Amino acid sequence: MSLSKTKFSLQEFLVMPISGDRSELVNGEIITKVSPSSPHSRAQKRLLILLNDWCEQTNLGEVNPEWTITLKRNGVDWAPVPDLTYISMSRIPTDWDGQGTCPGIPELVVEIISPGQSFGEMTSKATSYLLAGIDRVWVVDNQAQSVTVFGNSEFPQTFWINDIISDELLPELVVAVADIFNGQRSANASQSQ
Repeated sequence: MSLSKTKFSLQEFLVMPISGDRSELVNGEIITKVSPSSPHSRAQKRLLILLNDWCEQTNLGEVNPEWTITLKRNGVDWAPVPDLTYISMSRIPTDWDGQGTCPGIPELVVEIISPGQSFGEMTSKATSYLLAGIDRVWVVDNQAQSVTVFGNSEFPQTFWINDIISDELLPELVVAVADIFNGQRSANASQSQ
C-alpha cells in the first residue's frame, strides 16, 4: 500500500521516521510492507536463529531482520526491506559504525511470502534483487513449506520439507528445510526434488 502520491528521493526516504520501519521505497513511492502472519514470523525467527548462529560460529558476516538495503531498480533508487539480510565481512566497509542501512550489497536476502502476496510477486522481486547485484534470494513459502533459491547464473531451485539447503556462497551453512517450518508437514510435504 502506497503512503503518498508524492515522489521521494532515497535521501528523503532514509531520513523519515518511517524509513526501514516496514516501509520500502519503490519508484519514488513509500510502500508499506504487508503485516506478517504468525507462520511468517515463526519462519523468520527460525531462519534468523539458524543464520545468526552460523554467522557467530564462522565470523564470516552479519545477518539482520528488516534491514533496509539501498539499491537501484531499473536505474531508479530502490530501498527494499527484506525479511532477512546477510552481508559478509568482506563487503562491510572497515569504517562502518554499525548504524543505518545495510552498508553494502549483501550476498543473501530472504523474503517470506505473506498472506496477500503471491509467489509470482516474490519471483519478480527476486529478479530485481539479482539484477541489483545480490547473489542469492531465498523465497520462503509457508503454505507449500518450501524454499526457492534464486541465483544469478542458475535456474531457481526449490527445496521441500525433507531437503537440505547448502550453498558454496555460505560455506558450512546447512539448513534443513524442516527446521524452518518446525517439522510440520503439509499436503505438499511428499513433493521432493
